This record gives sequence, structure tokens and C-alpha cells, in this order.
Amino acid sequence: MTTFYDMAKSRRSVRTFDGKGVSPEIMDDLRSFIDKTSNPYNIELTFEILDAKENKLSSPVLAGEKVYIAAKVQKQEHAEEAYGYSFEAVLMHAHELGLGTVWIGGTMPRDKFEAAAKVSDNEIMPCVSPLGVTADKMSIKEGLMRKGVKADTRIDFDKLFYDGDFNNPLNEDVARVRSLWEALEAVRIAPSAVNKQPWRVVIDGNSAHFYEKKDKSFVGHGDYDLQKVDIGIALYHFEQELLCEGKKPKLEITDPKLEISDNMEYIATYRW
Repeated sequence: MTTFYDMAKSRRSVRTFDGKGVSPEIMDDLRSFIDKTSNPYNIELTFEILDAKENKLSSPVLAGEKVYIAAKVQKQEHAEEAYGYSFEAVLMHAHELGLGTVWIGGTMPRDKFEAAAKVSDNEIMPCVSPLGVTADKMSIKEGLMRKGVKADTRIDFDKLFYDGDFNNPLNEDVARVRSLWEALEAVRIAPSAVNKQPWRVVIDGNSAHFYEKKDKSFVGHGDYDLQKVDIGIALYHFEQELLCEGKKPKLEITDPKLEISDNMEYIATYRW
């Protein structure tokens, strides 16, 4: 049986497309999935499918894209986490349908995309993604960009995940014994802005406390924290693998008050 982890492992960020666009049948399937998409915060996102030519949209890091998907959300507490969770759900479904996607947060003319998506003053639209069939060969600029952000590497397991508190790194063998390795590895391989991987997770029995490790070198946006969007992606990956394994994860916001450094912020807890 294919697990969520297996599916996440088979996916990569795609920036070079075949230029043929997306079939109406696949687009209908994606729209149907979007209509059913939700998140644990019960915050609604509005998704927009944008024709690149009609809206004169492009990105300097992409080639061959014909369609973009965008999402906007009302400014409110936990909007970023909800955004990351729900948008990643849609992009993972697009991957299941055979489409290539990539999170785009900065390398685009934001004013044009926000105008096309009709983003209001009380809304945010942190990211967009192209949708299309992956080209047979990467463009030179895609290869260089992947190399620049070290797209094929991730932070070591024991530097992301901890046992009880932040003084005890979680060993991979221990995670396997506790039947948590796949869920945590699904988090480790998740996409993040500039591949910063800002999530840190402390396992405490049948609980996983998620934290944001803020990167001082990361240039964010005044209206939102893009690294919290990344945490939303991580939450989605963790939950979906647990569900695949028959567990019943529930998201709570109950800060365990662990000792943390100044650049860390508690986000949420999964219990199962």
C-alpha cells in the first residue's frame, strides 16, 4: 500500500513544464478537490485558477507554464498555518494527478498576481504555484536554482526532532520503534521557502509539539510570516502520514511551556 510518505518522497518542486497546459478533465478533478479542502483551524481559503496568458503572468524561475493556482485568506490569527496546510493538500493532490507544482513565494511580480486573484486589503496571498506536466528535461536555470537552495538535501533527522525536550535529539531508530519515523520523515522532506526547514518537533508520548525556528537571514513579508506557512505544510505532512497508519491525530494549541531559545516559537500540538 502506498503511504502518504511514499507519495511525498516521489514529489519534487517543478519549474520546467512541457508547455501544453492542463487537460479540462484533470482541472475539473482538481477543482472538485479544492471544494472539499479544509484545515484543522477551520479557516477558509479562496483558491483561484489563473490563466498565465490571459492575465499576463510569469515568473523568471519558470518555463513552459500555462496555468497558475493561487489562494488568498483573510488576515487573522493562524492564517499562515491554515494557508500552508490547505494549499499543500491541493498541491499534493495535483501531484497525484500527475501534475508538476512548486511553491512560489517571492520570485514573481506580486502586484500582477494579486491583481489577477483580486486580493483585497484584508486578505493575504503568500504563495502561488504553476500547474502543468513536467518537461522531460529541466531548464538550465532550474538546475542552477535547485543547486543554489540545495533542493535535494535536508537537515539531519536528529537536528529537527527531539524526545521530551530540546536537550534530547530523537534517534531515528527510536522513532522507528515508536512507529513515528515515517510521519516525521514526511515532515523532514516537506518543501519550505528557500529550503530553510523552520520546523522543530518535540515528541512527548502520544503528542508532537511543533515549533517555528525563526531564521534571522530569512527576508519575510510585513503582512505575514512565510515560515509559518512552512509550518502549516509540515503539519499537513505529519497528519496525513498518521492517518495513513490508522491513527487519529487531533490538532490542539496547548503550549507545553518547554524551555526554548529566543528564536523559537510554539505553534501547535498533535495528539493521537
